[in-house]
Amino acid sequence: MNKLVVLLTIALASAQNWHCQNGQLSDTPPPNPEMQRQEIIVLEREAARAIQLHDRTFFHRVFADDFTGTLSHGQPVNKAQLSEIVQTPAITYESFSASDIKVRLFEETAVATCLWSWRATIKGEQVNSVMRVMHVYVNTTSGWKVVSAQATQLPPAVQQPL
Repeated sequence: MNKLVVLLTIALASAQNWHCQNGQLSDTPPPNPEMQRQEIIVLEREAARAIQLHDRTFFHRVFADDFTGTLSHGQPVNKAQLSEIVQTPAITYESFSASDIKVRLFEETAVATCLWSWRATIKGEQVNSVMRVMHVYVNTTSGWKVVSAQATQLPPAVQQPL
């Protein structure tokens, strides 16, 4: 009887390290939603910094190979096209920042929204802009990958109901 109690105690103690993940028993701890949220917030800030520095290596690392997105003026782009746009020397960014970052998690998918504010010189002319941006991430074995994006140019101080 004592052997049974000892075995049951050991089994219960080791069972605490197991949990159900996607319908399967797993010994890896469940993901921490707040840590995942913070990881995506960091990626959103890195994206803004990469654009300012014309650094397309960020996009090669974080954007999925089958990425599709829409630029603020409606142009659809894939990963290669976006990398080329980021690399263009025709724009000199004085500043580029991501703010008002919000992240919603849905199991292995996340939706991030933020404001991109930037100031640049384009063909000798000063330009300021604010865009609302949405990125859809999927958590893969190699980390979070952006699979889709949408940018919307915000008009300067125009109030509309919809």
